[in-house]
Amino acid sequence: MSRVSSSGTARITESERRSRDVASVPRYAAQMASVCFYFELHQPWRLRRYSVFSTDPFYFDDEANERILRKVADKCYRPATEKMLDLVKRHDRRFRCSYSITGTALDQLIRWAPDVIDTLKRLVDTGACELIGETSHHSLSFLFSRAEFDAQVDLHQKRMQEVFGVTPKVFRNTELIYSNELAAHIARRGQHRAILCEGVDRLLGFRSPNYLYAPPGEGAMEDRPVKLLLKNYRLSDDVAFRFSNRGWKEWPLSAEKFAGWVNQINGDGYMCNLFMDYETFGEHQWADTGIFEFLDALPGAIYDTNSGHNDFLTPSQVLDCHEPVGEYDVKDFISWADSERDLSAWLGNPIQDGAAAELYALEGPVKARHAAGDPYILEDWRKLTTSDHLYYMCTKYWSDGDVHKYFSPYDSPYDAYINFMNVLDHLKTRAGVAAPLKPTQKSSSSV
Repeated sequence: MSRVSSSGTARITESERRSRDVASVPRYAAQMASVCFYFELHQPWRLRRYSVFSTDPFYFDDEANERILRKVADKCYRPATEKMLDLVKRHDRRFRCSYSITGTALDQLIRWAPDVIDTLKRLVDTGACELIGETSHHSLSFLFSRAEFDAQVDLHQKRMQEVFGVTPKVFRNTELIYSNELAAHIARRGQHRAILCEGVDRLLGFRSPNYLYAPPGEGAMEDRPVKLLLKNYRLSDDVAFRFSNRGWKEWPLSAEKFAGWVNQINGDGYMCNLFMDYETFGEHQWADTGIFEFLDALPGAIYDTNSGHNDFLTPSQVLDCHEPVGEYDVKDFISWADSERDLSAWLGNPIQDGAAAELYALEGPVKARHAAGDPYILEDWRKLTTSDHLYYMCTKYWSDGDVHKYFSPYDSPYDAYINFMNVLDHLKTRAGVAAPLKPTQKSSSSV
């Protein structure tokens, strides 16, 4: 039975949506290339400049966070989501996509752009849009605390149920951080059918990312509890990073040209996993680059190129249509960040490692103080677990340096570290830890 939303419009239930999805997805022959769109929608809670002399518990820069959220909503979230909804309707729900929406972004949208939430609800209710599970605070918790990781995954699932009325069945870890160990943990949890991760050349070897894979394990691959969808980073990055690059030999990129590349997958795969930041549309690639016109024309171009052989599927629909063709063995952690596709965007230099160690050392004291009656300390700490804070401390200013500078609100990685540690010092005192952190050297931007 359909539910009625707070706005008074009828909303379908999850079971109705699932039944309608299954009925609309045919079983495909091998010669078929299905585009699987996945978008990460995330905003961190950025810190205000917090000096070594600050004593208040108000760490986050609401003014900056509101300004940035409103700007990105105007440039990306509103026009892009309206476009997605229009494409779904125009193509009779044959255009499909998926999102992971972090809890930190969700809270900011509810506070400063609730109309975007309403549009996302309408998109989800079409049955042509899938929501993906992840950590609520976009954290690196799996690397440091399995208990906190489980808590954040459960919290994110609860938020998706409360706001959108859906329970995610596919998982993506923060920044597509993945290993065999994560696959085993997600399998033990028993809530998700698949994990999205990066298709790394050094691990694939001669193989293509355009198939479904399984993590190493016993028994038949089709019986493994968790399957793997691998990002096609070349085609994803053609849109996310190279689209407006006039020095790129393929510029300008038309929908027809891109659809031709997708069609070339036929015979060497059956899906094209295009995973990217949602802010690609309008924020990273501005409207005047033609990115929205490209998006508008892409479904028609996909359908018209080798008519009847290419389409769009959500991640769960991929699982319904295909079986894994091999194992994807990832002994060490990978991610979708930077050219290394590893953890070095967030961990690896002394300031990142030190900040992360201090942060997660506070988990026990913070949770104890929260249980003792402090209603705010746990959420404050969890906002600090957001991976962006460690990303701002990255000192890799070689091939990927411009990307790190673009996203950081700080003048340098060292300013980011000092500001973060000043906040953490105060949080440590609030948590009742006996020996506070030693004051860090004062920076010109932290006072």
